[in-house]
Order: sequence, then C-alpha cells, then structure tokens
Amino acid sequence: MISSTDLPDTIPVFPLPGALLLPRSRLPLHLFEPRYLAMLDDVMKTSSRLIGMVQPYDAPGAAGKLHSIGCAGKLTAFSETEDGRYMVTLSGASRFRIVEEIEGFTPYRRCKVSWQGFSRDLGPVEKDENFDRDSFMKALNRFLVDQGLSTDWDSLSEAEDELLINSLSMLCPFTPEDKQALLEAPSLSTRRETLLTLMEYSLRGGNGEGVMQ
Repeated sequence: MISSTDLPDTIPVFPLPGALLLPRSRLPLHLFEPRYLAMLDDVMKTSSRLIGMVQPYDAPGAAGKLHSIGCAGKLTAFSETEDGRYMVTLSGASRFRIVEEIEGFTPYRRCKVSWQGFSRDLGPVEKDENFDRDSFMKALNRFLVDQGLSTDWDSLSEAEDELLINSLSMLCPFTPEDKQALLEAPSLSTRRETLLTLMEYSLRGGNGEGVMQ
C-alpha cells in the first residue's frame, strides 16, 4: 500500500474520457500514442510510478480543460506487444486535486496536485454499513438487461462491498460527467447512492419521469 509520504507534488496526467480509476481498484490501459509511450518511459524511472487519470470536460468551448479532481494509479503491470504498444495496469492509489498545469517540454501533460482531503483513499477497504445488497442487485439486474449487458453474477454476489460498487462504477456505460460524479463521491455509501441514481435515471430513459421500484 502506498503511503502519504510517497505521493509527489507533480504527476503526469492522462486525460481519457470515460476511463474511471478509483482507489484500491485496477484499470487496464492500452498505450500506443508516442506521447503516452514517452510518459510510460518517464514514469518507470520514478519511485512512485504514479499516473493521474483525469476526465477532460466534454462541453463546447472546453477543449483541453480538465476536471479538477482525478485519481492517481500506480503502474503495477505492463507488457509490450510485438509492434511496440504497451498493455499496462494501474492500481488506484489516491484521488487528487489539480492545483495547476505545468508548462514544460514533455509531450504529455503534467500537473501540480494536492492530496489533501483524500486521506480515506490511503486507508483500509471501505465498508458500506447501510448497503441493502438484495435491493441493489435487483436494480442492477434491471439495468443490465435494459442495456443488453451480461455479467458473472456469482462473482458479483461474492464480492465485498467496495469491490462491487467500485467495479460497477468503473465498468458501467455512463457518460464522462457521470463517471466524474462517481469519482468525487466522498464515501463508498455516497458512491453507491450515486450509482443507483444513475441506473434509475437510465431506466427512466433519462427523462426524469417515474421511479424504478
């Protein structure tokens, strides 16, 4: 587990719409653009091996603008393909707040960041004391059927609260702005409530009518 003393003030950031990383979760990435291959090479030389995943704004006139909160992941696995691409895995370490973007000569983006306010991310696995799993799984089933998706229900039923909620937050087909809301949830229970609200909204057709029972 990474400690607060291992968190640097400056990290490279990877703006990728819809790609959500959460603390203590894992995100596989496929890197092939030259700028991100350069980023990977530089990250491998650092002691922290951290890359910040952050959502770019998806709005007219917001080209290049980043959300202020992202999540840093530690590079824990990588493999190279025959044509020079990389398959990597980031293990979520902690969320961060962007203080400012650093202008420099690297082809990728770097930011000065603050880790304050996210000490919970460096602690033990979170519990959701008020989690009504049966009701939640019924709602999830309706959502997946509506989306034409399937899943391994045995694995989901056996997963701990945090693994279940965070995995679904990362994998479900929500918009980048919805993913950002899930990222910024201050606690696991808040994230679960946000996740359920997003599923209900989708089942209503996104028109705000009716409530899923």
